[in-house]
Amino acid sequence: MAKDKSLYTCSDCGGTTPKWLGQCPHCQAWNTLTETAAPSATAGKNRFEALARSAPVARLADIEAQDVQRTPTGQDELDRVLGGGIVPGGVVLIGGDPGIGKSTLLLQAAESLSAQLQVLYVTGEESGAQVSLRARRLGLSGANVQVLAEIQLERVLAAIAQHEPAFVIIDSIQTLYSDQLSSAPGSVAQVRECAAHLTRTAKATGCAMVLVGHVTKEGALAGPRVLEHIVDTVLYFEGDAHSSFRLVRAIKNRFGAVNEIGVFAMTEKGLKGVTNPSAIFLSTHEAPVPGSCVLVTLEGTRPLLVEIQALVDSGGPSPRRLSVGLERDRLAMLLAVLHRHAGMACMDQDVFVNAVGGVRISEPAADLSVLLAIQSSLRARALPRGFMAFGEVGLAGEVRPAPRGQERLKEAAKLGFATAIVPKANLPKKPIEGLTVYGVERIEEAMGLVRGF
Repeated sequence: MAKDKSLYTCSDCGGTTPKWLGQCPHCQAWNTLTETAAPSATAGKNRFEALARSAPVARLADIEAQDVQRTPTGQDELDRVLGGGIVPGGVVLIGGDPGIGKSTLLLQAAESLSAQLQVLYVTGEESGAQVSLRARRLGLSGANVQVLAEIQLERVLAAIAQHEPAFVIIDSIQTLYSDQLSSAPGSVAQVRECAAHLTRTAKATGCAMVLVGHVTKEGALAGPRVLEHIVDTVLYFEGDAHSSFRLVRAIKNRFGAVNEIGVFAMTEKGLKGVTNPSAIFLSTHEAPVPGSCVLVTLEGTRPLLVEIQALVDSGGPSPRRLSVGLERDRLAMLLAVLHRHAGMACMDQDVFVNAVGGVRISEPAADLSVLLAIQSSLRARALPRGFMAFGEVGLAGEVRPAPRGQERLKEAAKLGFATAIVPKANLPKKPIEGLTVYGVERIEEAMGLVRGF
């Protein structure tokens, strides 16, 4: 009996090789090749015949472009991340840790959308009875939500063709398999082919589709990286297992802005949107404490107030530099700038920096707040109540402007902050009621101002 041929497929780039290698020859990634069954010759022939019947070529100027029609999901925070709602024919990929609330959020969205659209919920990880139990626990009627417990791709496509839903949820893409491939569900080939078939179906029929994806232990979406390329929107569900708050972050969105976030609170009745997320990331101190400085950061189009905490303590011969929520390499760079241009040495001190609430800050506008928090902890002197700061600090000691500074200042004033130190280029053209703003050009100016408060 002839032995089935095997191929080794890279989980990062999707490239194939006939034998196993430690390093992928296509993208140079290490230990990413997994064994899959080679496709049959007949399957490849049918595939090329389908590709031969391509659409006619048209000039770009002759193609009519219209604004996409969006349908709100009933979850305001989810609509914010999606760019206003679901789009006909749009494919959304959402990933997150197990039990973080992906299925709960999508079931709530399906309940809201079923009042105006035909909704199909395809579950491969749970039975229909389990989905019904969750809906009852969340207080959802589910009267107009159709449920299909199936993992075979061909049957799922047949159900979509028969019922013609306008919104389809696939939970999850790793459980589906196609009869055309001999590999197991969840393999690189199965995930890639099933996602490609579902995406073509969504584009051809105009139904909006959401694919739920598993994540690896590093937090990235499991399966080939090409999975993120073929969909229109990629969302990541983030959250601490010990906190009731969840963040949904848009990494890719062809129909809206990227890096938008939606904030949810997990309750007994499911996920509820948080209208004022700044309150989550601010600690409530009865009196100002040393080592704390408030930053106004931007997440997409939303300004958020986040408290930056720093602790400087005497260290040993090898002082530690630890940051949670901020880049550790940038912290080391800022400490060097603080020593060279502000005359404050931390060479023999342990320095710990934390962003309250588990939020991750990637923009350089947090530099000034981090340095002021470190100075406050080092001098054991608290910053005044109602104080905030933002600005990027360069290696030469200059304080660079941050984008959309006016919106940051207005958000701080709305929440009752009275004093702000910002880059001089971000000074408001008109005074902001209740907020005193100081503009600085160099880090030593900012340190001098703080000593005078």
